[in-house]
Amino acid sequence: MDTLERTDPHADPKEFIARFFTSFTDDLVHTDEDATTVVDRYHTQDVVQIADGVRIDRDRLIAHCRPVRKNRPDGRIEVHEAMAEGDRIAARYTLHVRQRGKELEIEVSFFGQFAADGRMREAHLLTRSAKTPE
Repeated sequence: MDTLERTDPHADPKEFIARFFTSFTDDLVHTDEDATTVVDRYHTQDVVQIADGVRIDRDRLIAHCRPVRKNRPDGRIEVHEAMAEGDRIAARYTLHVRQRGKELEIEVSFFGQFAADGRMREAHLLTRSAKTPE
């Protein structure tokens, strides 16, 4: 998906977040495209994500994406609420993931900043398991 095709975050922040993460995951898991190319399509070169206190820059994000691609998880995102102001979006969503016969539900509180072209520049995520793995 071209970054310019994404929905306007101000028109519908819930739809923007859902499409961003769904498209990113689909491109990563369901294509043979290089992980670096996929990451760069959805993230700025200076991207920083802090997930549960762990800082991830672009290089670490690319390295993290390679095993995700190898495991080929299946999932969906359920956005409960989201709001946008300027280049920032806050959202609360649940990731429903099936991987290697296990089903996970992960609740996420997301605070992010996006570039004008729709790529993520910065993200702060707090997560917790909503369902005990089987």
